[in-house]
Formats: sequence, C-alpha cells, structure tokens
Amino acid sequence: MDALNTAGLGARRNEDIALDLLKFVANTANIGRPAAPSTGFISSGGSKPEEHVTELLELYSRCLKAVEGKGPETGAAK
Repeated sequence: MDALNTAGLGARRNEDIALDLLKFVANTANIGRPAAPSTGFISSGGSKPEEHVTELLELYSRCLKAVEGKGPETGAAK
C-alpha cells in the first residue's frame, strides 16, 4: 500500500526542486522583472510580457533537465 502512495513522488519531487531552482536563478538574475529606473538612464521599452514568459519557461526546462541529470554539464546525451 505504501508503494502506491509514493509511486508518483519521484517525478513531482524533481519538478518541485526545478521550480525552486527556477525561483532562485530568476530572482538572482532579475529575470522576469522590469528593470528599475536609475538616474540619468532611460531604458528602452524593454521586453514584452510574452518574452518574459518564454524566458521563464525555457529556464524552467533547463532547471528540470539539470535536476534530472540530463543537462549538458553531466555529459549525458540530449
């Protein structure tokens, strides 16, 4: 009975770890946030919200591959 209760936890756990990694990297690199204005600097219009979403989804995919050990750093084939 315990095997049935924990059968799906492996994949979900990797997804949770990848999501936490995504949050850390996005927060550290300020991905998905508008640039803060500074004195004497006029930024261009910036990226569209759709581009931010695309960046975050690509980053999540890379994080999930890294958690699963399928990233380029491990030498595993894609």
